[in-house]
Amino acid sequence: MPEITTSDGVRLSYEEAGQGRALLLVHGWSAHAGFFAPQIDELSKSFRVIAPDLRGHRHSPAPPLEATVERLALDIADLLAALDLRDVVAVGWSLGAMVLWRALLDGAAERIAGMVVVDMTPRVPGAEDWQLGMLGGYEAEETPALTLSMRQDWPAYTRRIVRRLFAADRPPDTGLADWAEAEIARNDPAWMAGLWQSLAGQDFRAALSGIPTPTLVVHGGRSQLYGAGTAAYLETTLPDARRVAFDRSGHTPHLEEPELFNRIIEEFAAGLPTGPTNGIAHRTGLTGAPNRRETRP
Repeated sequence: MPEITTSDGVRLSYEEAGQGRALLLVHGWSAHAGFFAPQIDELSKSFRVIAPDLRGHRHSPAPPLEATVERLALDIADLLAALDLRDVVAVGWSLGAMVLWRALLDGAAERIAGMVVVDMTPRVPGAEDWQLGMLGGYEAEETPALTLSMRQDWPAYTRRIVRRLFAADRPPDTGLADWAEAEIARNDPAWMAGLWQSLAGQDFRAALSGIPTPTLVVHGGRSQLYGAGTAAYLETTLPDARRVAFDRSGHTPHLEEPELFNRIIEEFAAGLPTGPTNGIAHRTGLTGAPNRRETRP
């Protein structure tokens, strides 16, 4: 895999395929670029697809430094600059969405023409004034015990992760689930625990109104992690956003419904302007995609 050296001297590996407009795929916590294999394979026919392994994941080493969302966002900014990418269509799945939000707020907006948020919330823990975090009632006070369980028995925690990745009330593809479990199990437990602590401490609710980048909010209709209300909140809070639900998917619509997901990405990209948005809202259009349900609050 090709790689760059980040501004703090860490190697960041990435997959690259195809030619055309840059499509940046940023994976979720404990995953890696390979979780976008259906997109790399198919969308590279019409895009220059770039999919990094975030530091501490697969081929990008975990340095003896604190694992934070902020540092991952700096890594994405370093990657965009090193490859001189412009007019980028950026897809952030789960943690990847937070990383891109942070990067956009810190200056990457001049290089990113549009963003796709895949099944994520601006604040993971719930609170008295926030009921749209992770389903199941996870609260910030639980983070120390949660990260301890990761460090003590990562294989068991890996199985817990995989059980919640895919659609509720619908058995996942056995081969896909087994592959995901094997890949996630390779991670360093201490690094994953540290990164989870940072992820759980993020709160982008107040910042979303300052992200004018045209955005498509993708929600897994059978997600076990985030509900439809979270996607609706993002649609109404981001200045230029609309949402689409994948009725047969859980937290990974790009793996569970890859053909539809790829078609939606192509449509979204086709509706984006070229050149930086400069804060001018641009309503994106999605038309003609079968089996897609669009909902508005």
